[in-house]
Amino acid sequence: MDAVVLALCSAALFGGMTVALRPALARGDDPLVGALWTVLPAAGVALIAAAIVGDWNIAAVWPFALAGILGPGVSQILFTLAIRDAGPSRASATVGMAPLFAVTFAVVLLGEPLAAGILIGAVLIVTGGILLASEGGRPKHVKTIGLVFALSAAGVFAFRDTVVRWLSIDSDVSPELAISATLLAGAATILVAVMVSRRRLTLRSLPAFVPAGLLFGLSYVSLYEAFFRGRLSVVAPLVATESLWGVGLSALFLRRIEHVGRRLVIGALFVVAGGIVIGLTR
Repeated sequence: MDAVVLALCSAALFGGMTVALRPALARGDDPLVGALWTVLPAAGVALIAAAIVGDWNIAAVWPFALAGILGPGVSQILFTLAIRDAGPSRASATVGMAPLFAVTFAVVLLGEPLAAGILIGAVLIVTGGILLASEGGRPKHVKTIGLVFALSAAGVFAFRDTVVRWLSIDSDVSPELAISATLLAGAATILVAVMVSRRRLTLRSLPAFVPAGLLFGLSYVSLYEAFFRGRLSVVAPLVATESLWGVGLSALFLRRIEHVGRRLVIGALFVVAGGIVIGLTR
């Protein structure tokens, strides 16, 4: 039960982060720099949590740092680009397809059992994806490439989650220290990308991304706590309910920008329902 509650908390916080990123990106700030300014406050949250727990088993934490290269390193860059080019509601709904990737990885790579309900969940998720892809009357700011970025981020999220779950099975590292290593490695990965691409790095844009970063950090702490307590194929579908949080909060706070319509809501519901069916089947 702890894993279930923590996974749902992670989903709600991630949905809030998604919506908080939109106003920051709307200022015209570079999305790559924005990804860095989002991850750094998140790492601060994780380090505070690790300090409270008091576990500093540094020698054993390096595998989680490698996982951080995937996410939030690569994944947050893709997701920030998705929000810029597709908006938070549609990016959230598309990323909700991650359980389809996660369960595939769980079965193929971790040897977790396969059940018939996965097929039903997969059909629901794919149906939701089709509804999202075929949405008509999109706002002008929604670009197809944004949905591609979101789908790519979902795949990276799922693979990162698979690696973290595999590492957590026999690990003596606390979740808080593990997530600190992951977020710091992710921040370093994004910083390298910023420097290689010669982007202008200025602290002026940092404050706009701090709220999203704090929500991101709390979401990651909840996520790792869930992974250390429950199976990937249970936690991942529940975390995917962030799609509904992203769509709902977008409709509440960004209704004039996002234009959340019936097809978007129905598509998100199909995606989330598929993830929940997969989770219940597991």
